[in-house]
Amino acid sequence: MAEEKMIRPVSNSMINNGNELNSCSINSISGSVIEEAFPMNGGDGQYSYGKNSNRQRKAADNVKAMLVEAILENLQIGNLCSTTKSNSFCIADFGCSVGPNTFIAVNNIIETVTQKFEIEGQSSLLPEFHVYFNDHVSNDFNILLSNLPQNQQYYAAGVPGSFHGKLFPKASLNFAYSAYSVLWLSKAPQTCNKGRIYYSHSPKEVSEAYSFQFANDFKSFLDARAQEVVPGGLMVLLISGRPDGTLPQQYSLGPLYDPVESCLLDMVDEGLLSVDKIDSFNMLTYSPSMEEVRMVLLENGCFEIARLEEQPPMSVPLNTTQELRAGMESIITKHFGCDIVEPLFDRYSKKIAAQSRPPLTAKDGLAVGLFILLKRRK
Repeated sequence: MAEEKMIRPVSNSMINNGNELNSCSINSISGSVIEEAFPMNGGDGQYSYGKNSNRQRKAADNVKAMLVEAILENLQIGNLCSTTKSNSFCIADFGCSVGPNTFIAVNNIIETVTQKFEIEGQSSLLPEFHVYFNDHVSNDFNILLSNLPQNQQYYAAGVPGSFHGKLFPKASLNFAYSAYSVLWLSKAPQTCNKGRIYYSHSPKEVSEAYSFQFANDFKSFLDARAQEVVPGGLMVLLISGRPDGTLPQQYSLGPLYDPVESCLLDMVDEGLLSVDKIDSFNMLTYSPSMEEVRMVLLENGCFEIARLEEQPPMSVPLNTTQELRAGMESIITKHFGCDIVEPLFDRYSKKIAAQSRPPLTAKDGLAVGLFILLKRRK
């Protein structure tokens, strides 16, 4: 029978009990980063993220074999606990949202780490697992923590705050994980994108503004994690991206956003929305090339790239109305106001029903999945 586990709060004021950092490019990071926060819908209602995140779960399941292989091949348990003061293995999921996908990912990580100990004949040295679930302060942590698996084999804590800033003591994490969260920008790019809500059909200067914002945000993310991950620790990032040698407009999440953009433009034509409202609205995701990722990692200098490759291909249907509301309702409401929500999503539902198109693939210009495995340099 699993022992009773505790849930305890974690804050940026946690005591610094880690090791000093190795020499690498890390900027000074404050505990608080000002940015735009648009959490997934909380609660357990019809439009909640918890009930409408199956596609994200399928995407993570698609790379489970890669995750398991990465841990078994790269985790070094010989001196695993030498960098911490207790027999613990600390895992953080950055951008966890409200579940249940984060719980599945955490279980996969813990099961594989346990397997690694067994393979090396070190089962008696298996550490206690501590799991930290991180997302914006406005994330629904009540729903997240109330839905923790009853048979969890780890201590759990919610960690509110931006992952673009430091959240944990130095050298306190053994394993960092993030699934399709790092692609979210901290703020809208500083660019005028007339008649569009995304860069996929926009002029070059718009995609360049998105690229610039991603580079800054990814650097902040890496600078923070470089302080928090122990030497030899691992980090796995799943993001949407694109192959090297391609333009931002060629592979992006644009095909998923196109029906929304079309609905908003219809509302402009009918005088229900102002042109200025559309021109000043930009979706906050970016799909980088592998080379863009490498360049920021090289500048940071604290992580060895163990793997950077495309995930197995997937076909992705357009978002259902429920899925779209679960992921986009907060950003739509903040920019356009509450009154637009029902009319917009009603239009969207009718538009995608009329299209009845096959699932999207990279041939349609949809971003490819990237699997990134990093090891903290010693």
